[in-house]
Amino acid sequence: MKRLSLFPNTTKIEHDTLIICGKSLIDLVDEYGTPLYIYDRATLDAAIAEYKSALQNYPAPSDITYAGKAYLCKAIAQWTQEHNLWIDCTGEDELAIAAAARVTRERILVHGVNKSDADLRAASEQAGTLVIDHLDELGRTIQLFLKHKSNFPNAWLRFQPGLAVDTHHAHTQTGQFTSKFGMTLEEVFEAVELCKRHSLPLEGIHFHQGSNFRDPAPLKLAIDRALDLVKQIGFKDSWHFSPGGGWSVAYHEDELPNPLIQDYVNAVVESTVRGCQQRGLALPHLHLEPGRSIIARAGVAIYRVGAIKQRGERTWLLIDGGMADNPRRALYGAKYSALPVTGLSREMTERVSIGGPYCESGDVILEDLPFPKVEVGELIAVPVSGAYHLSMSSNYNGARRPAVVWLDGNGARLIQRRETIDDLMARDLSL
Repeated sequence: MKRLSLFPNTTKIEHDTLIICGKSLIDLVDEYGTPLYIYDRATLDAAIAEYKSALQNYPAPSDITYAGKAYLCKAIAQWTQEHNLWIDCTGEDELAIAAAARVTRERILVHGVNKSDADLRAASEQAGTLVIDHLDELGRTIQLFLKHKSNFPNAWLRFQPGLAVDTHHAHTQTGQFTSKFGMTLEEVFEAVELCKRHSLPLEGIHFHQGSNFRDPAPLKLAIDRALDLVKQIGFKDSWHFSPGGGWSVAYHEDELPNPLIQDYVNAVVESTVRGCQQRGLALPHLHLEPGRSIIARAGVAIYRVGAIKQRGERTWLLIDGGMADNPRRALYGAKYSALPVTGLSREMTERVSIGGPYCESGDVILEDLPFPKVEVGELIAVPVSGAYHLSMSSNYNGARRPAVVWLDGNGARLIQRRETIDDLMARDLSL
C-alpha cells in the first residue's frame, strides 16, 4: 500500500491493524486517549544517520542544528544531545526548554526576527551563538556585549539573499527581497562596520530561503551571493556558514517518493566547496538547520471519528482534533493523507473529507481522499504529523493540547501529558 510509506519506518500491519515500533495504536489510545501524537525514535535516528552520512563528503568541520520550531519539548531536546546536534531556539521560551534538558550553551543557537530585550538577555546568558537579524537588534546586542564581554555568544548575521526557494505557498518562503527576515547587502556591510567599531566578534553568516522545498537549485545561487558577501567582509581562516534548512518531506502519496536528504546535502556541499575555491576563501564550519526533514515523518496523529455526515457527494468524517493541534492546512493549504487504524484490508470505496470539531470552516485536515467505509468511533491515523503541528497548536474553542508518546525499543513513554481544564484556567484571574 503506497500510503503506508508516509508512516514511520517501524510501521507494520498486523491482524489488519496499524502497529508502530511494535505497539498497537489501539492499545496506545486505550491508555492515553485521543487526540494522541506518537513519535517513533527509529525514524528520527534514521534521518540523522542520513544527514551525517551525506555530510561526510564535506572536507571541513560540519554540524547539524535541529530547528526547534518544528517541535521542541524537553524529551526531544534530550534526544538531540544523544546525537550531538545543535538546537536552534527562537527566544527565551525555547531557550528555557533547552536549558531544562541540560543542553550545553555551546550547542544552542538563537534565531528570531524580532527578539525582545528579554530574548537577547537570555541568549547572552544561555546560548553559544546568536544570529542577528537586523541593525536595531545589533545595536542592542552591542550594548549587552559591552556590559558582559566574558563568555558572550558568537555573533552571526542573517543575510537576505533576495532569492526564495519554490514552496507550495508564499507563506513558507523567507529569502525574497520583500521578506521580513534578515538584512540586505547594504545593511550587512553596515552591521560589519558596527561590529568592528565595538569589537564584537563576528564569526558567521546565515541565510534561509524557505521551508518544505524539493529543488535545491536555488540554493546554489544564494550560496554564491553569500560567498561574494563573505569575500567582501574578509573573514579569516575560521568562520561559520549556514544556508539554513527547509528540505521537504512527502505529506501525501501523490508526493512520494520522499526527496532524498543526500541530494540536498550534496547541493549545499558542492556549491560551498566550489564557491570557496573560486573566491580563495577558507572552507567554513558548515551548519545545516533541518527540522521538518528530521522529525515530520516520525510523528503520527491519531483521532477518533465522532460523526459522519453525507453532504451531496461529499462524506465528512468529523474527528476530535483538527486546526487546534494542526493549523497547517488552515494557514497555508498543507496536504495530508490518512488511514484507519483497523480494518486496513477494506476496499477504498469512498472519498472522504476529514474535519475537526472547531467553529471554523477552515478546520479541515484533508479533502477528497479515497478511504474505506468507516463507522463512528473508529480511529484515524494521520501520518507526517511530527513537524509544525504541536509547536503551532492552540487552545481555540477551549481545546486542550494532546498527549505525546515516545516509542522506542523500550516501549512507549509519555513525554507530554494532555492539558487539563486546570491548565486552561491557570492564567485566568477574576475581576
